[in-house]
Amino acid sequence: MHHVYILKCNDGTLYTGYTTDVKRRVREHNEGKASKYTRSRLPVHCVYTEEYQGKSEALKREQEIKKLSRPQKLAIISLRKNC
Repeated sequence: MHHVYILKCNDGTLYTGYTTDVKRRVREHNEGKASKYTRSRLPVHCVYTEEYQGKSEALKREQEIKKLSRPQKLAIISLRKNC
């Protein structure tokens, strides 16, 4: 399975990413190994995920979410918190 996730960083910002294993990826973020962006904003917490069968579908959705405004991201997070 392929997952798109949104993390809430310690400074309140949101980070969107893609992975095949959400728990592992969040752990990597919190170890400072996953992203330059999150490395200086630790700890991070997963606040939203979506699951897809195909990688291309998940990557397309990741890009769609990244283009959303912060209020739009917060709206989808409030609809379904499933980390």
